[in-house]
Amino acid sequence: MENQYCRVGAVTSITSGNHAVAVLEHRYQFFMEKASNMGKIDARLADFFESKAHSIKSVLENLI
Repeated sequence: MENQYCRVGAVTSITSGNHAVAVLEHRYQFFMEKASNMGKIDARLADFFESKAHSIKSVLENLI
């Protein structure tokens, strides 16, 4: 019997592919929408989503 290795938790860098900018822009929009939707319900959660969006934006600025 041969050993099989599971790839659960394997990480592929998002910034190394051809579609990196498009994926990051999509994620930025997703987190900004989540932040605006959560703003009235939970301010701390909205701040978390907004901080994630800003970190993605800084990665985007470095790529472009």
